[in-house]
Amino acid sequence: MWQFTFTPTEVLVAAGVLLGLALLWSSVVYVPNNRAGVLERLWSPKGSVKQGIVALGGEAGYAPELLRGGFHVLFPFKYRVHKVNLVVVPQGEIGYLFARDGKPLEPGQSLASNASATEFEDVRGFLAAGGQKGPQRKLLREGMYAINVAQFVVLTQAETYALALASSDAQTIEAMRSQIESRDGFHPVVISDARDVIGVMTVHDGPGLPPGELIAPPVGLDRDDVLRYHNQFQDADRFLAAGGYRGRQHQVLVDGTYYVNRLFASVEFTEKTMIPMGMVGVVVSFTGLRGADRSGIAYQHGELVGEGERGVWEAPMMPGSIRSTASPARSSRCRRRTSS
Repeated sequence: MWQFTFTPTEVLVAAGVLLGLALLWSSVVYVPNNRAGVLERLWSPKGSVKQGIVALGGEAGYAPELLRGGFHVLFPFKYRVHKVNLVVVPQGEIGYLFARDGKPLEPGQSLASNASATEFEDVRGFLAAGGQKGPQRKLLREGMYAINVAQFVVLTQAETYALALASSDAQTIEAMRSQIESRDGFHPVVISDARDVIGVMTVHDGPGLPPGELIAPPVGLDRDDVLRYHNQFQDADRFLAAGGYRGRQHQVLVDGTYYVNRLFASVEFTEKTMIPMGMVGVVVSFTGLRGADRSGIAYQHGELVGEGERGVWEAPMMPGSIRSTASPARSSRCRRRTSS
């Protein structure tokens, strides 16, 4: 039977080696180049974070900065590193974000504003710029992103990028995903010449329409106005800065590809109105300014108004034309053309 005896010096040396290995194991972290490390501070002389989950001042909590690929030396026994995948939005798809920390939404606000808080890969900058918690108005286009998934939950069609927290928000995220999927929101809106349709838009964020109005008027159409031109509802904050309203929109989408946040605005496809030869289209508009009657004394069948005004338009749509109509903003009835 073997017996081993150790001198006190040897015991101290062995203990020192084990302690050194433990310190090395807890202080050196390797993060692969195709992943990122979410840094969780387990303790701090400054105590725990007082509000939210992101520790901006060195408190115990989730650090705003990520650890990128490579070796990192950390203070022993102070941190836990969560290695997560980089966020990938495939070609031809859209990614949505949900912020777990930030300022609360204002009353009547459905989505978080990104007018100033636009950098999702910089959590500290996002919060310093007044970023709000909740679903964001800005989208992620195709590409690869290093995003702190403790602060942001990212939804793509195939995957949910999130760090599981004790106070789970899984039900909120799942409801958000279901709503996006019901509106085919993980793909851009595509209207091609092969489909003789237009896209009728309904906005779900912003102030309500004034009393007596059914259709929201077009806003933000001037390309030179960089602060308000929303480029066919693709920039939600500019749309609202231009004075846009919640509800069915007068402006429609025609042929093209549009990256629209479907939590902000949903789209309904409807056929264009075609006026056959030998017919004219009588337009009845349910939106626009209330114009003066142009029918004259001899006309006894109601009032006629100018184009763009509310009511029956004096000038009909001519034959052979195709007119985009945003029902119920406008309707047209084809009548046979007669000569006077």
